[in-house]
Amino acid sequence: MGIEHKNGGSSSLDLNVPLLLDQNQSKLKDLEASDSDDVNFIGTTSFSKTCFNGLNALTGIGILSTPYALASGGWISLILLFTIATATFYSGLLIQRCMDWDPNIKTYPDIGYQAFGRKGKVIVSVLMHMELYLVATGFLILEGDNLQNLLPNVEYFEFGGLTIGGKQGFIIIVALIILPTVWLDNLSLLSYISATGVLASLFIIGSVLWIGVFDGIGFQQRGEFINWDGIPTAVSLFAFCYCAHPVFPTLYSSMHKRHQFSNVLIVCFVLGTLCYASMAILGYLMFGSEVQSQITLNLPTNKLSSRIAIYTTLVNPISKYALMVTPIINATEAWFPYHFNKRLFRHIVGTSVVMSTVLVALAVPFFGSLMSLVGAFLSINASVTLPCLCYLKISGSYQKFNGEMVGIGLVIVMGIFVLIFGTYVSLIDIIYMSKIW
Repeated sequence: MGIEHKNGGSSSLDLNVPLLLDQNQSKLKDLEASDSDDVNFIGTTSFSKTCFNGLNALTGIGILSTPYALASGGWISLILLFTIATATFYSGLLIQRCMDWDPNIKTYPDIGYQAFGRKGKVIVSVLMHMELYLVATGFLILEGDNLQNLLPNVEYFEFGGLTIGGKQGFIIIVALIILPTVWLDNLSLLSYISATGVLASLFIIGSVLWIGVFDGIGFQQRGEFINWDGIPTAVSLFAFCYCAHPVFPTLYSSMHKRHQFSNVLIVCFVLGTLCYASMAILGYLMFGSEVQSQITLNLPTNKLSSRIAIYTTLVNPISKYALMVTPIINATEAWFPYHFNKRLFRHIVGTSVVMSTVLVALAVPFFGSLMSLVGAFLSINASVTLPCLCYLKISGSYQKFNGEMVGIGLVIVMGIFVLIFGTYVSLIDIIYMSKIW
């Protein structure tokens, strides 16, 4: 099925583009082609295709950091992985209930609007765009790290007499390669490539397993049972892995048989969690406490299996970057009247976004700490706290004290704890690493 992103359109549509829309843009196109006022619109996507789209949204670059997350918290943090998975699965069901409650809801910001009015919509939209922006920044850092690992002899670059370190130079070069993709009017080709997220994750897991079994690394590391200091980092990175909730309304609206959406969530969360847990366990057994923020940085670059994993890691972010920042560009355009060339203005905005992410990546080139901050401050809110609060408000359940209210309350408390402690530890890590960088 063709996948296309609509670059133009009304400001409301641009503001409501869901997170990780690259895997589900064909569904959005179908919705856009329909009458937006027809609340009885039924999608045409089958159960299996929705599961595939859901897995593409759920499995991403977070899989590279799960061994590091496990090493940070120790073996006991596997319980935290399953806890986060359970909480985010439940909040996904709450999103479905919100949409069942009011058929006018089509996007995640619509849920915020239905619950808390315009302020709710703005809060949801801001969180979505901040998360997109920082994930796109993380792509640049990831590219710089892996290229430096692949080409360790490149210690510096010279640009017009200015000497730049190897990693910083790679970040700038990758940004220059990515920049033309941000100017594209039709992102369908990139969407096809980025829709291979599930295959990319399986390729990386398979390569890591092959290296452990056949390339002499083995699974000899015992690791720690628990490391209290690393628990906040572990849970924050696990939360980052489950940040696909803003795309769930689009998936739900695209389904032909919407009553099966809960089963879609079961399939996606079970398989996604198996991938995350498998990678975490394999990486921790192979490298122990020495595992880095991206498992690919530990792999021996002279092995074919390692190169497959690294090349796969390099290609996917390049194809996804433009898809990530396009909603930000669209939202920015909506704030300005078009008194001049629209295409030129879009290129200026796109270039500015790319340049700003480069500056952030150069200033905070710490992938693990930055993604931990995203998980603790943004993902936990978008995937746990906000769905619970919106459901309570839309359904009126907050007025009733029962088992459901208690359960949702516990999930919200967990989200607040992760928000406070995870954000604090991530910021401390970033400040500390900036001093010694």
